[in-house]
Amino acid sequence: MENIMIHVRFNNDATVSEIGERPSALTAQNWFNHLSRNTQNCYESLSGGRGVFRLSTEQLNVLKQEISV
Repeated sequence: MENIMIHVRFNNDATVSEIGERPSALTAQNWFNHLSRNTQNCYESLSGGRGVFRLSTEQLNVLKQEISV
């Protein structure tokens, strides 16, 4: 099973400015919110206004399908 890292970059006001693997139907902030609400123990805060979600490919596919429904 392959693992994926989704990188997140935050603005100074803590809103999301960039995030990887984002479906085109969502804003960066909405994709971050969806990942945060629907995963557990997958997010790691990093220094410099950054963070990363670590997900399996299968998990990511399920999360993206939830957006399409």
